[in-house]
Amino acid sequence: MEIKPTESELEILQVIWKKGRCTVREVHEELAKNKDAGYTTTLKLMQIMHDKGMVERDTTSKTHVYKALFTMEQAQSNALDKILSTVFKGSTSDLVIQALGQHRASKDEIDAIKNFLNQFDQDKK
Repeated sequence: MEIKPTESELEILQVIWKKGRCTVREVHEELAKNKDAGYTTTLKLMQIMHDKGMVERDTTSKTHVYKALFTMEQAQSNALDKILSTVFKGSTSDLVIQALGQHRASKDEIDAIKNFLNQFDQDKK
C-alpha cells in the first residue's frame, strides 16, 4: 500500500503511533494542546483515514479504538523515497547535504550519522 497521508492525517498518526491504540477523544485532546482542533473535525478525519485503510477501528465497545495500520518508519520511508525521486532526482548525497546544510544537527546527531556511515562502509566491504 502506498502511504500518502495529508498533513492533518500525519498529525493524527503521530498521536496514534505514540500511544499505540487510542480513541478519537484521546487524539483530539492531544491535538488540542498545540492547535485549535474541533472534536468533530478529528472524528471525521479519523473516519476518512479508516476508509483509506490507514487505521483500523475496533468497534467491539461503545467507544471505538483506533490503531495505525503502518508504522512511522514506513511513512517516513515512503515520504523520503518520494522526495528523493522528485525533488533530488535520485541523488542521495544532494538530499543529505541539503538536510545537513539547512538544519543544525546536534553533536549527538552528527556522531550518530558518522557511526551509521562507518557501519555502512564496513558492511559494503
